[in-house]
Parts: sequence; C-alpha cells; structure tokens
Amino acid sequence: MDEAQELAVMRLLVEVCGTDAIDAERDVDLFDAGLLDSIGFTQLLVGLEDELGISVPPTAVERDDVATVNRILAFVAERL
Repeated sequence: MDEAQELAVMRLLVEVCGTDAIDAERDVDLFDAGLLDSIGFTQLLVGLEDELGISVPPTAVERDDVATVNRILAFVAERL
C-alpha cells in the first residue's frame, strides 16, 4: 500500500469513527472503545470500495480482521 492509499484509509476511518485520535493509538480495539460499530463497519466497507476499489462482502470479514487501525491497514494492503 502506498502513502496515498494509507491516507485514504485513514481519512475514511476518521470519518467513520468520528475522531482523528485513532491515528495515535493504532492498536486500540475500535469496537471495544466504542469507535466502530456494525453501521460504521458497513460504512467502512462501502468507503473502501468507493475510495480504493476493494470489494469485500461483509460476510467475508471477521471482526478481528478489522478491530484495530493496524489490522484494517493490513487487511486493505492484502487486497490491493
């Protein structure tokens, strides 16, 4: 993943989570912290498709795959 793609993912996460504090704590579980829920998860997947062309059916993703910022970045990098 290049820098522009990572920035796109981070912008999307800030929008979905409602805070830019996620950049400082990239290993915090976003679900446990109340920053990501099922609606936000769906928004994240739609945003990834719109921004980066990654098509991932929600049923093909485990919660643990996208629980932290670092895991989300790795998840996206594997699909680019």
